[in-house]
Amino acid sequence: MIDKSSSSGSSDSAEVHAFVQDIKDSRRGDGVVDLPWLDRAARRVQDDPGTFLAWMREILRNEETVRDTAKRSYWHPNGFAKMVLHSSADFRIRLHVWPGSDEPSRGESNPHSHRWEFASTIIAGEGVHMAEYTEVVEGGVLHNRYWYGTDPANPAALRLDGQVRIRKLRAPHARLGQIYTCDSEVVHTVRPIDGSLTATLVFQGPHQSAKTVVYCIPGQTDDQPNGKMTEEDVRLLVKSVAAEFAKRQST
Repeated sequence: MIDKSSSSGSSDSAEVHAFVQDIKDSRRGDGVVDLPWLDRAARRVQDDPGTFLAWMREILRNEETVRDTAKRSYWHPNGFAKMVLHSSADFRIRLHVWPGSDEPSRGESNPHSHRWEFASTIIAGEGVHMAEYTEVVEGGVLHNRYWYGTDPANPAALRLDGQVRIRKLRAPHARLGQIYTCDSEVVHTVRPIDGSLTATLVFQGPHQSAKTVVYCIPGQTDDQPNGKMTEEDVRLLVKSVAAEFAKRQST
């Protein structure tokens, strides 16, 4: 499922927390936000866990931040939360949360790419499985190919572009504390390793293209509406993730 949240607006109160400010200040002199910088930003979570945890707790104390976060966040149709904790013109900080369950979530099960580069780090749970794909002429598995962002009248629409075959290239895993980087050319799926509460903090760069691709098995509907995120959802999810992160730091 493609991220359908807005790409503009600021998520922070007037006083930017030290964790976010330090990340802003770490940009190169020309201000470029590229994949190596996103990777370094993600590593700051592990290098300075105390400041990151303080930011999470500040979010819970700031009603304006909770309200704004809820407005631009949503529940994925497969049952996990996609939240935007910070948004500025050149980068975003997102929190993806798979609540604890008896069975592992399907995650983002449709192979897809992104319009932007990102680096993510696992901050709760065992980690996530990824699978990366490419189109092939022979072999592979038949899929419907859709493009997102190609309809000027409805940028959020998925537009069918025939059928193609895709095959798996590799299956990287990211464990607790590890970093996964992804450029805008990669087509992948993501799912948590197990049913425990799992969370990734994602550092997203600026849009590099207007469209992105999504593949669906024939017969599977492309109409998968997102669920509304409430302010109480934001509080509960951030509180749960912060508690798990703090527990890990104390062991």
